Amino acid sequence: MKRYFSRLIALVLVVVIGLMGCSSSSSTGMSGDYRQDTLALVQSLKTALELPEDSPDKSAAQSQARENINQFASRYRRDDSLAKLSSFTTMRTALNSLAGHYSSYPNRPVPEKLKKRLEQEFSQVEAALNRGT
Repeated sequence: MKRYFSRLIALVLVVVIGLMGCSSSSSTGMSGDYRQDTLALVQSLKTALELPEDSPDKSAAQSQARENINQFASRYRRDDSLAKLSSFTTMRTALNSLAGHYSSYPNRPVPEKLKKRLEQEFSQVEAALNRGT
């Protein structure tokens, strides 16, 4: 009886872990619509960058920004049709810069020079998406 019970527990654990793995890939927060996902990401990153340094929500916004960057990159990294779009290449440049800062200097604020460059790149991405490129 003990042997069957341990096998049943093992089977239940395998099923639960399997189902959790399947559900995590579908709950990335990305809809699959490149234009919509990119515009939403740009808005969330702008919000995270505009928060004052003494804001209590700053660290939560930065961690959410990192998570959004990772989700966006993992969703659209391998799509060859997007690699030709100017909005995609500009967005990847901006995301790499911001992610690099967050990973290298997690406790430091984003420098003004980087903020200005990111704002410019985000504007270019939005304009390119409005043009359809």
